[in-house]
Amino acid sequence: MKISKTLISKEEIENKISEIASEINDKYKEEELVVIGILKGAFIVVSDLAKKLQLDVTFDFMSIKSYYGSESSGQIKIVKDLEYDIADKNVLIVEDIYDTGLTLSNLKKLLESRNPKSIEIFCMFVKKDVAEDPIEINYSGFEIGPEFVVGYGLDYNGKYRELPYLGVLS
Repeated sequence: MKISKTLISKEEIENKISEIASEINDKYKEEELVVIGILKGAFIVVSDLAKKLQLDVTFDFMSIKSYYGSESSGQIKIVKDLEYDIADKNVLIVEDIYDTGLTLSNLKKLLESRNPKSIEIFCMFVKKDVAEDPIEINYSGFEIGPEFVVGYGLDYNGKYRELPYLGVLS
């Protein structure tokens, strides 16, 4: 397996992160925001976004599993839960990629049960036409096709997350 082409460049990603951070800064300028990164894939997105936010912001992370083997179970298992209480807080879930929607849909329901003031979702990469359980994505980076992609947090067997661009693996 090797990278056959660059799908989205480092520069395009940097510009998109700046653009989305600006929207978030405008929306929450007078309010507190809790950014929840979904591990492992979103750690790079959260890191780059954090550098651009000019808000009263707290960062937390969750690790969840919804896949057993190569099939989505439709259920989520919390591997690492939040350290902070999100009751009455504005929450922004940051995810690396949106495909079936099953994980995010279940995660949003779980977090809503903890009584936040609001919940929004930012997905860096959104796969076209594959959602089984569509959910509103408030901020999205790039729409991508069905190819298997790595880089910018996305991996193949734990490899390639560190790439500063999104590449197609073949």
